Amino acid sequence: MRPRSLDEVIGQRHLLGPGTPLRRLVESEAPMSLFLWGPPGTGKTTLAYVVSNVTKRRFVEISAVSAGVKDVRAAIDAARRELGMSGRQTVLFVDEVHRFNKAQQDALLPAVENRWVTFIGATTENPFFSVISPLLSRSLLLTLESLGDDDVRAVLERAVSDERGLGGRATLAPEALDQLVRLAGGDARRSLTYLEAAALLSDDITIEVVEKAVDKAAVRYDRQGDQHYDVISAFIKSMRGSDADAALHYLARMIEAGEDPRFIARRIVIFASEDVGMADPACLQTAVAAAQAVQLIGLPEGQINLAHAVIHCALAPKSNAVVKAIGAAVGDVRRGLIGQVPGHLRDAHYPGAAKLGHGEAYKYPHDFEHGLVRQDYAPEQIRDRRYYEPTRHGAEAPVAERWARIRDFLRGSP
Repeated sequence: MRPRSLDEVIGQRHLLGPGTPLRRLVESEAPMSLFLWGPPGTGKTTLAYVVSNVTKRRFVEISAVSAGVKDVRAAIDAARRELGMSGRQTVLFVDEVHRFNKAQQDALLPAVENRWVTFIGATTENPFFSVISPLLSRSLLLTLESLGDDDVRAVLERAVSDERGLGGRATLAPEALDQLVRLAGGDARRSLTYLEAAALLSDDITIEVVEKAVDKAAVRYDRQGDQHYDVISAFIKSMRGSDADAALHYLARMIEAGEDPRFIARRIVIFASEDVGMADPACLQTAVAAAQAVQLIGLPEGQINLAHAVIHCALAPKSNAVVKAIGAAVGDVRRGLIGQVPGHLRDAHYPGAAKLGHGEAYKYPHDFEHGLVRQDYAPEQIRDRRYYEPTRHGAEAPVAERWARIRDFLRGSP
């Protein structure tokens, strides 16, 4: 079912319109180097094939999973001979190009720089992290997007009717079509794989047939790539937004994809102080307990402890006063606002400290009413600085009132 022309390509409309780099590559004879970056099943290999077929260029495919520098140089040498003898250009397509090491990517540079080939590299990884700068700077970077539900539906409907697919020999019930679209998750290749599996069971493809053919949807998630960062970002932001359901969804997504549960637990512990803080001090206790439980029992049972902590964090009142306080204090220190420790607070336990005046006139708070005594604690340079500014959320409200009274007392207010 691979498209044979750009007009047959479904999705990626932002790359296929008039005047786009792909259109120019097809419509002109000039060589060009491209990186196609996008999730699996969005058409990266398809676009490379289409460029080759439509322009009648010679097509050579190399998989970065199995090829080495020798294979790359052999392909480039063959392309140069073909160009010199017949004038026919070569499309050198490197799939999974992010798997090439630096030496292998360096081997591509002469061919790209001298335009001996039309180079197309496909990657599911962010090329700014995985591709060397000289190669990336000599190429256009085109970003492919996951297919929408309507796009996947069009792929499936074409496969049912087209002679290259099922050729009308099977019928696809509307609810079965909807299920296949949902299971595909924007991956056209996955949708066709599931359709083929269902068609092998029955020519009358119902939702029951689909459920029998497809045990469950595979979770697209790369622990080293963008999906890892996108999902953990959505996870944190869902807890911050107090949406426990959304947070549990992302938790389940990470667990099912094989994410390290200790990583998830660490993020929850950070969140408990960064986004909840003094608004619910017990939240940190729950997060730490969940992290320890995961260490003790692992998965799958540990997912219950993680879910416990996630729900607590999501539904707790929120305050970022703690993270703002330490951020402001660190910022002042880095700017040089340090100053001398007041003499009465200095260590007076070692011999000779008393002669230096260390600890002299220090007032022991427990000897005073309410355990408070007015004396200078901060260096003079930051005496008027305010770092902890509590919110009035949850348990932090009474803390805010108490801190306001204590601060006024210590600073000398009536």
